[in-house]
Amino acid sequence: MTGASPLYVKPVIDLTGKHGLILGIANEHSIAAGCACAFTAAGATLAATYLNEKAKPFVAPVVAALNCPIFMPCDVQTSGALEAVFAKITQEWGKLDFLLHSIAFAPREDLHGRVTDCSAAGFSAAMDVSCHSFIRAAKLAEPLMRDGGTLLSVTFYGSERVVAHYNLMGPVKAALESTVRYIAAELGPQGIRANAISPGPIRTRAASGIDQFDELLAIAAAQAPERQLCSIEDVGSLAAFLVSDSARMITGTVIPVDGGQHLMA
Repeated sequence: MTGASPLYVKPVIDLTGKHGLILGIANEHSIAAGCACAFTAAGATLAATYLNEKAKPFVAPVVAALNCPIFMPCDVQTSGALEAVFAKITQEWGKLDFLLHSIAFAPREDLHGRVTDCSAAGFSAAMDVSCHSFIRAAKLAEPLMRDGGTLLSVTFYGSERVVAHYNLMGPVKAALESTVRYIAAELGPQGIRANAISPGPIRTRAASGIDQFDELLAIAAAQAPERQLCSIEDVGSLAAFLVSDSARMITGTVIPVDGGQHLMA
């Protein structure tokens, strides 16, 4: 139905005219790539980043397929890199409607060891990249979201309960989820929402660094009520909904997309 009919309802996911920034595409199999595809399919225009020149060849084909007009390097551990991305967005668009933060890191020796044994430097690096960079991105996005907007991060249920071999990333993701709640409360009066998506385990490049990850995948598939693993497309569908106007009253939440695995003891 069209026209002025009172029964007309806009599509549930319509991102036409919206501009978003994607932090964390590693390759075509990454969670950020699945989300970027969903955003574009719903009509959004995207800016995307790549970690460094070594990573660029794996990210460039994804970005090219999505016709992203802004494509820049961004290592959040490099001084000024994140600020340069937002400066470009300010120059080109003058606004930002949503942001997806899908980056995480922990030094291998700290990730594969006990939390009890993690080094101060390793813990600091993991928190800086995986959590504090979300805070920095939110601060930079705030002045560009004059008409409101959405901030999304990606977490994992290892933040709430002990998952074998997830180790240091458990406390780090717990900190990220708490950060999302506080940012949602602080920026809510300005119409800026913040949420975290919690997918079940997905075979991505980042996840491959987790010790015995294949075992974790098998356990997840067996435990989930739907008896299957989620995909980057599943995560993308949820992300597109959350940045749409249809989710305007959802903020400060951690939303699982894991086939119900989070229900199981």
